[in-house]
Amino acid sequence: MKVIAGKYRGFCAGVKRAVDAALSVPPEDVYLLGELIHNEEVNARLQVRGIKTIGKIDDAPDGSTVLIRSHGEGRAVYERCREKSLKVIDCTCAFVARTQRIVEQASAEGKCVVIAGQASHPEVLGLLGWCSGEAHVVSSAEDDFSFLRGKQGVLVAQTTFSEKEFCKIGEILKKESPKTVEIFPTICYTTVGRQTEAAFLARECEAVVVVGGTKSSNTERLAEIVEAEGKRAIRIAHAADLQTDSVKNFDRVGVIAGASTPEWLTQEVLFKMVENNAEVQETENAEAIAETPVAEEVKAEEATPVAEEAAPAVEEKAPVSAMQKVMDDFDKEERYKKGQIIKARIVSATDEEIFVSGSGKLEIKVPKAELDCETYSREAYEEKAKAGEEIEVMVVAVKPTVQLSQKLVKQLKEEEALLADIEAGKEFSVVCTGTNKGGLTAELGTYPVFVPRREIRMGYVTDLEKYKGKTLRLKLIEIRKEHRKEIIASQRVILEAEKAAREAAKAEKEESFFSSIQVDDVVEGKVERVTSFGAFVSVNGFDCLAHISDLSWTGVKEVTDVLEIGKRYQFKVLKVDRENKKVSIGYKQLQPQPWDLAAEKYAEGDIIHGRVVRIVPFGAFVEVEKGIDGLVHVSQITHEWLENPTSVLTIGEEVDAKIIAFNPAEKKITLSIKALQPRPEYEHEPHPEQESANKPQRVRKSNRRSAQSYEEEDEYREWKEGGYSGASIAEMLGIDSDDGETK
Repeated sequence: MKVIAGKYRGFCAGVKRAVDAALSVPPEDVYLLGELIHNEEVNARLQVRGIKTIGKIDDAPDGSTVLIRSHGEGRAVYERCREKSLKVIDCTCAFVARTQRIVEQASAEGKCVVIAGQASHPEVLGLLGWCSGEAHVVSSAEDDFSFLRGKQGVLVAQTTFSEKEFCKIGEILKKESPKTVEIFPTICYTTVGRQTEAAFLARECEAVVVVGGTKSSNTERLAEIVEAEGKRAIRIAHAADLQTDSVKNFDRVGVIAGASTPEWLTQEVLFKMVENNAEVQETENAEAIAETPVAEEVKAEEATPVAEEAAPAVEEKAPVSAMQKVMDDFDKEERYKKGQIIKARIVSATDEEIFVSGSGKLEIKVPKAELDCETYSREAYEEKAKAGEEIEVMVVAVKPTVQLSQKLVKQLKEEEALLADIEAGKEFSVVCTGTNKGGLTAELGTYPVFVPRREIRMGYVTDLEKYKGKTLRLKLIEIRKEHRKEIIASQRVILEAEKAAREAAKAEKEESFFSSIQVDDVVEGKVERVTSFGAFVSVNGFDCLAHISDLSWTGVKEVTDVLEIGKRYQFKVLKVDRENKKVSIGYKQLQPQPWDLAAEKYAEGDIIHGRVVRIVPFGAFVEVEKGIDGLVHVSQITHEWLENPTSVLTIGEEVDAKIIAFNPAEKKITLSIKALQPRPEYEHEPHPEQESANKPQRVRKSNRRSAQSYEEEDEYREWKEGGYSGASIAEMLGIDSDDGETK
């Protein structure tokens, strides 16, 4: 498939001027009267910038700024703006403004004004607003023109009206009123050029893709021209609207765009067609277009600035009318273009403004708020005026009067300097104002910024909307100068560089740390966080683990029973695992063990209060304090003979006992409960087993043992480390130590 792209793409001059103004003005307290142009993408961008759209001028607060759209407005709007002290940024298209002056003058002279166009179109409504007398709107040569009989009148056209239909209407009026009606072909020259090219593409191709907003009158007109040639017009607003199946069966397809369609929208359409193996070229047989009378007019218009245009008279030798004189005077005025930077000579100054002249003919007021100075002084500027000093100013508006700003020149230069720094690799920040399918959009001063999806962060971004209103830190990838110096930037490169720097610093810090630490070192650290199994302690910026088992000699249930988050403590290095980057430290290793202090606290004969923690067949263990247990042998529990300690003691029971033996070196304490009890009266009565001592009987070993026998066996008791004692092997097996007989 071959794609032939029309050469008339992008904004026309009037639309570009309006869009540039709306995108460059600071959005605070700015209101747009109606849609700036008939293009959804552009209007959405203005909304994101914060410019509010209003339906009528009374909706704008007094003293605020109002943007007049490219379609223009009636006289009453400007009068109301003055009444409300509104600052007006007039973006009316130069062709529309010319038509307004024609109908205003004609109406003032009592002539009947005829406007060829759509009665509901904003431009036509604005034209009617400049008519003080009779005015009519016609849309085709089939309308009734009887209202003109016997009257003087003028015929003008909506700037986007069909050139072919306008000619038909003009022919009818010339026949009916050849001397009383003046005809002004006020259709925009770019509109004529696009319409001519649309007809040419329709004749050369099997189908034509027409790109433009759904509300755009001039774009709709292009589609009508294509269909009038008997070819298929594929009307789309975005590249996403183009279904490749709708064009893949055509050998030759044309592409043309309306005057309010941004160039980049058309480029997206062409790129999409290229992706589907289409071959794109500019309009073929340009000579064929150039041979048409309309094209000759277009070529002349392109070679001449808009300000130099003159509306041609209907009759070649007709005398110059008052209307023609108005048009001639209009063309001779000093002309400026919005955004233009000029050198102007200071003429005079007052307390509130200065006056400058660019050509020596016209003096233009520059308010002190638009001057590049910290403090305004009339005397200083009067001196500059006497010296004929010149300043650089930017044209910020041309309608209804020329408005200049010295501050914007400074801002532009600062932005250019910033752009130079960015090109040199400097990081910059913007606030994300919008999204599209490819990434994020923002503004840096007057420059648009685009961050592709893959450049937002490390990893794929699925939800772009969450970045709206967020500040982005960016570095330049490239500047697309063909797109108003659009800045393509990346946040990912900054994040990757910072991550690499952090990892390098961490590696260096770890290397230094592991080179300086060894097992058994005593270090100081801050408790950062705790878990169920221990505490993470920062030692020289490195996290070390103090396991819960290494916090106390007596054991703890909770880490916070020993350590407090945020406090610093001394620890002992227990293990260094350089390969896995782990260090184990202990707190209890620097604390004294309970037995180390026992000799200072206890002595034989002392009475202690403790809790029974364990019961065994040969006695019970009583906790003297955390980490120190003492043994109460079964023979020391009571004066009565016991077969099992559990008959009188229970685990958890609190008792008083006397220390009867103390050996801190071997970590042993022997306790006696019965030593604190009174001795029973029957203690010296003979034991039943001792009755009839002289009576001959068979000697046999008894299962029962006296308290005295237990006392005699004290020397055979074995003690375990930590203060725990146990029975002898013989006791555990129940074997008599004398003859080995099992009891």
